[in-house]
Amino acid sequence: MLIAYDDRLTNHLEGVAHPEQPDRVRVVAGELERRGMLNDRIDTAVARPDELARVHSRRYIDLVERECLWLDAAAATELSTGDTVVDAGSHEAAARAAGGTLAALDRVCAERRSAFALVRPPGHHAEPARGMGFCLFNNAALAARTFSLKTGGKALIADFDYHHGNGTQALVGDGLSYISTHASPEYPGTSDPGDNHVESGGALANVPLAPSGIATEAFVAIWTRTLRTLAQTVRPGLRVVSAGYDCVAGDPIGDLGVAVWAMRQFGRLMREIATEYCDGRALFVLEGGYDPAILASCVVETIIGFEEGQDVERAVDAVIPARQRAILNELEGRPTWTRIC
Repeated sequence: MLIAYDDRLTNHLEGVAHPEQPDRVRVVAGELERRGMLNDRIDTAVARPDELARVHSRRYIDLVERECLWLDAAAATELSTGDTVVDAGSHEAAARAAGGTLAALDRVCAERRSAFALVRPPGHHAEPARGMGFCLFNNAALAARTFSLKTGGKALIADFDYHHGNGTQALVGDGLSYISTHASPEYPGTSDPGDNHVESGGALANVPLAPSGIATEAFVAIWTRTLRTLAQTVRPGLRVVSAGYDCVAGDPIGDLGVAVWAMRQFGRLMREIATEYCDGRALFVLEGGYDPAILASCVVETIIGFEEGQDVERAVDAVIPARQRAILNELEGRPTWTRIC
């Protein structure tokens, strides 16, 4: 699998006591290199304002740059739009994260293969005109929207982060579809299964989970059933994963009790969808995951699962909790699911 990574991504919040720390990507990159999994590395570049403007307002893009440039080298503060801490290196790192994701997308599309954008800061909370939740620019949504604009095809984003990707949901439409499992009610307090819909421009499927956690087998079963259903309906040309590993047991910020081994199953499932619908095109983009050692194990398992060529283990619907099973039944039972594509 191709890996988009750059040591300069660690310049954001270097030396600042914060859970979204540079070691998140530094430790993962080190583990990938130790295992010989960093050989196909993609060079990153800073995304241009006109590229960022595909998912963000020009005013917001300028605001992020201005507020970061004003800071002294040792200073850190919250971005004026919300709860995202920035320092003098944050704008460049965030623009490089977005640019690295686009560089990975270029290779994925040109070579019909998979890539993992090992980038930070994360992006799925970033709304078109607002940074929040550790996020500045929405990397995964930018990749999906860029694919749709350049090819006219559809992109499906799958987000298994502990937190709901409010920023990505705000961008659904114009060829972008979004499916998310997440703890609810937890930050950012968004997502309502009543918002779930399928329209000609894009689909939305929210499957909230209890913050107390979920059995790993149930988590895998929910994703297997939901993603297969949505992919069959949307028939995307690109599959993007907002890979948020804070859902895994032991994460200091999230923790839904999901075992690390589930990430190998998730990798297998993503390969199945990419092969059947996307001509092999698959892009993983790092979101949450705040214990660097656990995060490294999860990324490795995801990549192995995608590349080993094995089928997803059989998922049993009976292990899915009643509330989530009802949401899935409703999604599958909507008449529009069989008409729009």
